[in-house]
Amino acid sequence: MAKIKCPFKASEIPEGGAKCIELEGKKIAIFCYKGAYYALDDTCPHEGGPLSEGFLEEGEVECPWHGARFSLKTGDVLCGPATKGVTAYHCQKIGEDLEVEI
Repeated sequence: MAKIKCPFKASEIPEGGAKCIELEGKKIAIFCYKGAYYALDDTCPHEGGPLSEGFLEEGEVECPWHGARFSLKTGDVLCGPATKGVTAYHCQKIGEDLEVEI
């Protein structure tokens, strides 16, 4: 696994917001929730909805297309229609930088 520095600063993601980036050929959504940063595959396994455009609540992200919900910490599916989770990546804030372990 490699730690990759994101091309933007942590402050560019507002509280309760997200940003989609491509790292190592993967679309990854980085979320800021209650001051912590989380990274998940951006593509919902149900029909490909962009999780980075989803709604954050209670430590979960809801897919904007059909409402499937995923844990920000683990990527586990918590509510259908998706039947499988997404990959969660370790995300760390170092100063103003964010690193994602791929």
